[in-house]
Amino acid sequence: MTSTQGGQGTTTVTRGLTDARAWARTGTELLLDAVAGLDEKDFAAPSVLPGWTRKHLVAHAAANADALGNLVHWAATGERTPMYASAQERAEGIAKGPMLSAGELRAWLTDSARKLTAGLDALSDEQWRSEVVTAQGRTVPATEIPWLRAREVCVHAVDLGTGVVTFADLPKGFLVALVAEIRDRRALPELPDGPLPEVAAWLAGRPHTLTDAPELGPWL
Repeated sequence: MTSTQGGQGTTTVTRGLTDARAWARTGTELLLDAVAGLDEKDFAAPSVLPGWTRKHLVAHAAANADALGNLVHWAATGERTPMYASAQERAEGIAKGPMLSAGELRAWLTDSARKLTAGLDALSDEQWRSEVVTAQGRTVPATEIPWLRAREVCVHAVDLGTGVVTFADLPKGFLVALVAEIRDRRALPELPDGPLPEVAAWLAGRPHTLTDAPELGPWL
């Protein structure tokens, strides 16, 4: 539970497993729908993230599902299975994107998401309490995995830059939780006034419509 206050007022944020799983499902659907109609030219176009095409972005999202699947395996078996064997492995997953066709990327994104969901569905109550280590080195319970995935799919669905998904299309509860987390990570004493989706976009270092808000670098 986290309390946030400032330009958005005072809000108590409770982020539970059920909510996080629902947000991950919603984000996955938004991401899959956003790439469904993209052809090779569309996939090769720039994403919102500097230096990344949509192929880079989709490859990253697919590889992220595979990596989080390693944490699910860790929680289920007790066998230490890091998200990535190394920083190089993570970078290689992203770089793989431009080498794949639109159809191959869509298949990877879909299959990796399906496998991750199936793995999460199979966890027992005890396994959900197992501790795993994120790519950033944080030790967290397995119940944190759906939130890690929700952040990826929801924010990156917007990052595709197709105009199909914006921060305003993301669940309000997700945006409240995202704002609380990023604000805490950035150690900001207050937030600018403005609509919640725009504040979330600003905090994440994405394009926004807020005026007089200082520029922030990309987050996630």
